[in-house]
Amino acid sequence: MNTLGSFTIRKLTGLSAFRTGMFRLLRSVSGITVFLMGPILLVSQGTRDYNPKQMAIREKVFNTIVSCFKRHGAETIDTPVFELKETLTGKYGEDSKLIYDLKDQGGELLSLRYDLTVPFARFLAMNKISNIKRYHIAKVYRRDNPAMTRGRYREFYQCDFDIAGHYDPMIPDAECLRIVSEILGELDLGDFHIKVNDRRILDGMFAVCGVPDDKFRTICSTVDKLDKMCWEDVKNEMVKEKGLSEEAADMIGQYVSMQGGMDLAVRLLEDPKMSQSKQACAGLSDMKQLFSYLELFQVTDKVVFDLSLARGLDYYTGVIYEAMLGPAGESLSVGSVAGGGRYDGLVGMFDPKGRAVPCVGVSIGVERIFSILEQKAEAEKVRTTEVQVLVASAQKNLLEERLRLVTELWNAGIKAESMFKKNPKLLSQLQHCEESGIPLVAILGEQELKNGMVKLRTVATREEVRDSCVCVCVCNSLIAIKSRQC
Repeated sequence: MNTLGSFTIRKLTGLSAFRTGMFRLLRSVSGITVFLMGPILLVSQGTRDYNPKQMAIREKVFNTIVSCFKRHGAETIDTPVFELKETLTGKYGEDSKLIYDLKDQGGELLSLRYDLTVPFARFLAMNKISNIKRYHIAKVYRRDNPAMTRGRYREFYQCDFDIAGHYDPMIPDAECLRIVSEILGELDLGDFHIKVNDRRILDGMFAVCGVPDDKFRTICSTVDKLDKMCWEDVKNEMVKEKGLSEEAADMIGQYVSMQGGMDLAVRLLEDPKMSQSKQACAGLSDMKQLFSYLELFQVTDKVVFDLSLARGLDYYTGVIYEAMLGPAGESLSVGSVAGGGRYDGLVGMFDPKGRAVPCVGVSIGVERIFSILEQKAEAEKVRTTEVQVLVASAQKNLLEERLRLVTELWNAGIKAESMFKKNPKLLSQLQHCEESGIPLVAILGEQELKNGMVKLRTVATREEVRDSCVCVCVCNSLIAIKSRQC
């Protein structure tokens, strides 16, 4: 055992974090466990706190996303953070092992929601809703191995947009892809591309390559790992772990290397093997139609038809897509920042009569987007409040007058504050404005009060005006400032 200052380092194995007296035992890494003197506060693995600067970035992202959703005519709903366990069971394939189960309370077996899609399908079935365009922004939970530097958490927000209803093929699907393109473009994240595929094309490909029917979903989950693993590792998992023949795996490898646009869909429709599958041909025909709509929506330069895209969730039935940062052919290390697809059979799983409601949707991976924008903003000054004017005083004993004026501004709907001191120094008040990014300061002095006036200063330019109509003067100044910024 070595002692370094207040650190005590001891080689231990298989230990988790716990408190012992005045010591805190940290999680062991590679057999090394560190004791620190005094209590240490930690959040649970895969979660984090957000400071005001980080929250300001989050709010800006949320506002951009919600604005886009509303621009496309969506209305919002909310659902409980936990569901009956049976509601979530059997909907996510191999990912079902990541669902958080809650301890039995009051006779109900409950689980934390894994995503917002299954609760939405349950909501539609319960309320007998056959068509809706909705968005939902809320936290979801996954018992996953966190990789927080890549924006991968156990508790995180999803921002979902979904269209439910019987519509002509591929029009809602194309709009979802347009929404992804709009949001990523407005957030100014740099180059991005959106991969698209279709579960019917995948299933048809598996069939013509000789994959047994009962292995479709598990092989699909393995193909889904191609964005994280090389083809040789994916092939080994198919053959050695999942029992697929090497010949079938090699045939799959030839197809999943293909990328393109409408031209690839046309070429595959003429492919000797793929043309034998009615399922694949239906998917490829819809893919052609999708690209024709994407051209009208002016997003074909961002969309790539990629046969390696699988998405592991069981409920997808048609078009699937995933947005990646970076140009087509390469992706940044954060992974996908949006994904979704068509799930026409999910609502029917909850409806007593099996009533089908076709659905398509997209989920924006905001945590990964936050990680990128936070790194960009590390050296930048980010405003954490929206205060428009500080009410200040130039002399002592003017607390009551300041409080009266700030109340008048609040009543007029203006975001205002005043320092919580009876006699603050004017310099301190002006410095607070500069540090907080407050654009205006309303200064009260004995002479101004005698004349029934207030001195209004623009912090950035130090221009000053005197006026008795304070609220009107503040509003006009804010408009002038905004006009100059634009």
